[in-house]
Amino acid sequence: MSEVKLTVNGREVTRNVEDRTLLVSLIREHLGLTGTHVGCDTSQCGACTVHIDGQAVKSCTVFAAQVDGSEIVTIEGLANGDELHPMQSAFREHHGLQCGFCTPGMIMMAVDIVKRHPEGLDETVIRKELEGNICRCTGYHNIVKAIDAAAKEMRGTPAMAAE
Repeated sequence: MSEVKLTVNGREVTRNVEDRTLLVSLIREHLGLTGTHVGCDTSQCGACTVHIDGQAVKSCTVFAAQVDGSEIVTIEGLANGDELHPMQSAFREHHGLQCGFCTPGMIMMAVDIVKRHPEGLDETVIRKELEGNICRCTGYHNIVKAIDAAAKEMRGTPAMAAE
């Protein structure tokens, strides 16, 4: 057993977990934050994406003990109270979600993509960056539109033209 101390969505937490406990399991089973999904157990789908110390990471690839002392942000911690994060609002407004299973991981990855590309984004970059996140319901068109719109809002510039 390991004692793991983390800051999760701004709240300090301490849990005793088995050494083999994955971060996604700690988040879901020990903390009750079920917005982070387990989709494949092989790190292929990205449904479990969270931010660890400001970087998007698939939480099924990390042991909880490895991130002791880290700051974790899950989909539940992205909004500011009742005010959705611009990426969450854009996914809703641009129909970037279907069944919703992949949506939390997509949104968490999308926020990271915007942060890593301060020069701006285009459809090609967005699609390339999303290759590690799988949606089985869509052709990604609305997801790409949502990410572009949110990126523009986060930067205060107009979104790319509709095709």
